Amino acid sequence: MSHEVSRERSRNYMRQIKGSVVFMGLAVATSFFAIPIMIHYLGQEQFGVWSTLLSIMSWIVFFDLGLGNGLRNKLAESVAKNEFYEASRFVSSAYSLIGLISATLFALLVIATFVIPWQSVFNTHSIAEPTLRYTVLLAAFFVFINFWISLINQVLNAVQKTSVVVFGQFVTNALSLIFIIILKLTTVSSLMLLALVYGISLVASNLLLSVWFYRQNRELIPGFSLDKQHIRPLVSVGIQFFIIQLAVLFIFTTDKILITQLFGPKYVTQYDVVYKLFSIITIIHALITAPLWSSYTDAYHRGDIIWIKGILRKQLLIVAIIVLVVIILSLIARPVIVMWIGRDIEVSIPLVVSMGVFVIVSTWNNVFANLVNGIGMIFPQLITSIIAMVINVPLSIILVKHYRFGINGIVFATCLSLAIFAIVGPIQVHLLLKKESLLQ
Repeated sequence: MSHEVSRERSRNYMRQIKGSVVFMGLAVATSFFAIPIMIHYLGQEQFGVWSTLLSIMSWIVFFDLGLGNGLRNKLAESVAKNEFYEASRFVSSAYSLIGLISATLFALLVIATFVIPWQSVFNTHSIAEPTLRYTVLLAAFFVFINFWISLINQVLNAVQKTSVVVFGQFVTNALSLIFIIILKLTTVSSLMLLALVYGISLVASNLLLSVWFYRQNRELIPGFSLDKQHIRPLVSVGIQFFIIQLAVLFIFTTDKILITQLFGPKYVTQYDVVYKLFSIITIIHALITAPLWSSYTDAYHRGDIIWIKGILRKQLLIVAIIVLVVIILSLIARPVIVMWIGRDIEVSIPLVVSMGVFVIVSTWNNVFANLVNGIGMIFPQLITSIIAMVINVPLSIILVKHYRFGINGIVFATCLSLAIFAIVGPIQVHLLLKKESLLQ
């Protein structure tokens, strides 16, 4: 194994982190400025509906059957082996299949929106049923388009350009902030207008990234291709990712839906504000770990186990630092929220503490998930994700209804569900690296 390849991988990893930190800092700043403006523009109840709608819309992303992550792994593997024709065929096959899935799902949703009682879904009667229906359709239209063109993010991740992906997130948030300010200054409260500007912002950034990347890498420009030889590997790897994604999606989106149903949509706002505050930590950690997925793929297929072990030790040290940061943020969270949002929203100490625990468990899990994801050995993660999905809702209801935990009980239930992989993940990685070291 060439030491120069290892050094270049490490140098690129640091470049991606530096670029990501800058762009994500800007993205987070624009997002934080946008939240109080949206709350004041919509009011607490409508903002709760909007937040819940975005959670429901996030389900769409996971109907790619894991093809996005399958593409990321197979493209990174092909590039590591210098098989560029194979790389181009994987890209074309993924775009073609996702395009067909996106069009089909949107057609089905159009039909379903006229049957689903949206006021019941969002537990509100202050917004007319037709308004909710057409807001959902408008948001879904843009989300499904983005569902297709956002494959550019997985392509960029595969070629270890994660900082460019983060730049795209900044562009989305910046456009959203500009449009929201314009809405606040020129219009009355409107969910449909917010859905329109959100959708435009989402699609515009991924179109920009696509044009930029494919102009420089014309050999990877996707065409229409449903080649079984390349679709089958994407699906075989992707279907496991899909089940994991579906489980994670279910766990996270049901939290807001449970809060809406058990307490009312205005309580989603409290949850969302605390979640957004603590998401600063998870976002920063994601910046550090995101470039590693494809770097692990590259290192593993080149047999560079020493590099993987060295990076893993550094990641565990970072988690220890994050624990200290979580403790500090938990102590100052309430006054920070008052300065950020104002005194209109009250948040409880138990909710803050439970969110801190959630961040610690999530960051610990991500360290090991990124490694097993990168090398494609995800079966243990698949099993633990399914178990977590099955127990999350019953645990939430038990903690809320029988133990009177309040909305923080829903967060604690999520922590307990995720704790399964927090034990299994480190064991799997230890055994895997031990085995690979013995083979070398």
